[in-house]
Amino acid sequence: MWRNIQNRLRRRRFRFFLALLATVPRPLTILDVGGTPDFWEQMQFADEGVTLTLYNLDPLQLAPSPGAIGQIVGDARNMTAFADQQFDIVFSNSVIEHVGDLQQQAAMAQEIQRVGRRYYIQTPNRYFPIEPHVLLPMFQFWPRQWQIWMLTHFKTPWGWRLESLEEVKEYVAGIRLLTGNELRHLFPGACLYRETFLGLTKSLTAYRGW
Repeated sequence: MWRNIQNRLRRRRFRFFLALLATVPRPLTILDVGGTPDFWEQMQFADEGVTLTLYNLDPLQLAPSPGAIGQIVGDARNMTAFADQQFDIVFSNSVIEHVGDLQQQAAMAQEIQRVGRRYYIQTPNRYFPIEPHVLLPMFQFWPRQWQIWMLTHFKTPWGWRLESLEEVKEYVAGIRLLTGNELRHLFPGACLYRETFLGLTKSLTAYRGW
């Protein structure tokens, strides 16, 4: 059930992005930081005027496609492959919470604002009561040792379980959810779109330049 809710919310969020995208003249370029082709396929995105580039730490397997899609391997915190304002739009969906501490997140945010004329950066809200990666109440506020104990002894409600203590430690260390105030600090001058569920803010999106 929760997976279906997540998909509905993701599609609603993407419709908001498409409304922004409609205001930008074609042809245009989009850099998706941390994105996958599966995401764009699930969103049924098709726009012949858009050149889409996926940017990840590791290479992806891209199936042959008639659309204009490519990939570049690199670090979101140091996008030296790109010139200032090289892309019309920088897009990122649920990635900035995985790049490290606040300093590392700031490095990613600075690079996004450097290489893009516009940006659209979504991330889960730290204060939403259900932690989205493990689907446990208030998991993001548990002491680290409690988080590790839970994930080493039980499957998550998603149905997956990590194989080793080292994997669990790496996993919990790799998530730092952001608050609205932190996102505003990382992207000064941005508008903030709040996605709500049952009257609570589930995710946050910083966008600017539209």
